[in-house]
Amino acid sequence: MSRKNTSIAEDILSLLILCPWYVSVIVSGIVYVSLKYYLPTFEPESILYKGIIEIISRFAGIFAIFFLIPAPISAIQSFRKKALLKNQKDINSIKSLNWRDFEFLVAQAYREQGYRVIENEEVGPDGGIDLVIKKNSNIYIVQCKQWRSVKVGVKVVREMFGILNSVNAHGVIIITSGLFTQEAKNFAHNKPIDLVEGNELTELIKNSQNNRPMEVLPNKNIAAKKRVDVSAKKCPKCGNAMVLRQAKRGQNAGQQFWGCSKFPKCRGTLRYP
Repeated sequence: MSRKNTSIAEDILSLLILCPWYVSVIVSGIVYVSLKYYLPTFEPESILYKGIIEIISRFAGIFAIFFLIPAPISAIQSFRKKALLKNQKDINSIKSLNWRDFEFLVAQAYREQGYRVIENEEVGPDGGIDLVIKKNSNIYIVQCKQWRSVKVGVKVVREMFGILNSVNAHGVIIITSGLFTQEAKNFAHNKPIDLVEGNELTELIKNSQNNRPMEVLPNKNIAAKKRVDVSAKKCPKCGNAMVLRQAKRGQNAGQQFWGCSKFPKCRGTLRYP
């Protein structure tokens, strides 16, 4: 989904809306104090600059109000997301959601599990990183697939694995209210990929509703698995650690291989596994 051209003011408002409501209040207070009391301490030689500073200081309250606009919107969205989580009864109610509410639901479930969640407003229903979740210095990228009747196939899993190799994250989580194909499961095996199907998602939602902490990655600790993968192989050319990569072009496109962690200085490779 292409990004629309937006102004700096619109970008600031959009960012604050994604934050807790009190962030807007704090930013508004900082802006007011800075413009009202700190800015006038500057004494430029130019009369024009002095006049501009005086005007800005005089209207500091208006500038501060601008940063308060996202606060009620953020509060309403937060209430709605909590209600969305609370109102889910079973997998059927989850499947009845549209793709955007499905993402909101997953994001709120992770928040209730103690994760810091960053939502990607630029992604549509067709792919990409929907969420980034963080906890205890571990970072995971998440894609939500609200597919009611079609199983999530291996193409989606391959694409997310390719994205994982290009970002600084410990693993990828793909969540669906339905099922994954066997080919998708086979591809994810022994990789830092966690596939969460309908039953596991329902368990996550129920535990989040009842404030019961759980291992949000139900299959295995993919962060630990990635560390094992990296340390288990050594580059045949320079002896440094190898990392698991995926060929993006050529006759081996889509296939995995071990590549030197010092690439492009070293181009040592090993066949996978």
